[in-house]
Amino acid sequence: MSVWNGHFACTCYHPMFLFNQFGDLERCTLRPGNVHSADGWRDMLAPVVARYRGKVLRLYFRADAAFAMPGIYEYLEAEGIKYAIRIPTNQVLQGRIGYLLTRPVGRPPSHVRRFHASFTYQAGSWTKPRRVVAKVERHPGELVPRVGFIVTNLSRPAERVVAFYNQRGTSEQWIKEGKGAIKWTRLSCRTFAANAVRLQLHALAYNLGNFLRTLATPEPIKEWSLTSLREKLIKIGAKLISHGRYVAFQMAEVAVTRACSPRSCG
Repeated sequence: MSVWNGHFACTCYHPMFLFNQFGDLERCTLRPGNVHSADGWRDMLAPVVARYRGKVLRLYFRADAAFAMPGIYEYLEAEGIKYAIRIPTNQVLQGRIGYLLTRPVGRPPSHVRRFHASFTYQAGSWTKPRRVVAKVERHPGELVPRVGFIVTNLSRPAERVVAFYNQRGTSEQWIKEGKGAIKWTRLSCRTFAANAVRLQLHALAYNLGNFLRTLATPEPIKEWSLTSLREKLIKIGAKLISHGRYVAFQMAEVAVTRACSPRSCG
C-alpha cells in the first residue's frame, strides 16, 4: 500500500489517498486545506488493515516524509506490517554517512553513481532504535550529491529497501490518471460534506475503470491509461436515429473497427 497526500489546485482541500500495489484505491478522504499532511492517518489506515487481517500473509506499507511520525511506526510494528517511510535529513544522519558524502578524487564518470548504507538510529522522539537506510546519488554535472533516508523494519538489503520505496512513485501516476480521466479535482459544490461525497463518487469511478483495465481488458490494451480506455472504449460519441422500418446507429469513422465496417460485413 502506498499513501499519497497533496493539495488539489485551485481548491482549499487537502485529500489523502491509500492505494494498493495494483493501483486500486483502497480508501480516500477529503480534509480541509489547513491540516497537517498526515492528519487522520489512523482513520484512513486502520479500516484497511482490519479488512486484510487474517486474509493475507503479510502487509507492506510505504509513505513519504509527511508520515515520518513515531505513532505511525509504533502502529505498523504492533500490527506486524513491514514499512519503508522516508524521513527528513538532519546533521546526525548526515554524519553517519559522512564517508559517502566526500567527493571522489578524479574525473567523475558520465553516468549516475549510487551508494547505499544501513545503520541503526534513534531520534529524540522515538522510544527505541530503528533501522535507517541511506541512498546517495551523484549525478554528472552536479557538485552536491542527492541524499535520502528511509526508516524501515524490513530486513532485506539496503538496495532492495530503496527499490521497494521507490515504487511509491507509481501512486503519483495513479493520481494523475484520476485527475485526467475521472476529473476528481472538480469539487465545485458549496459545502465541504458535498465535496467529500463527490470525491467518493470519483473514487468509485476510478476503481471501476482500474478493475476494467487490470481484470477484463485483453492483452493488447492492458497497458492503456484510464484516459485511453475512456476515450476509445467507453466514451464513444454516437447518434441513434429511429426510422419507421429501421434504427440507425451513427458513429465516427475512427470508432468503427474493421470487423464491424460495412465492407467487411458484406
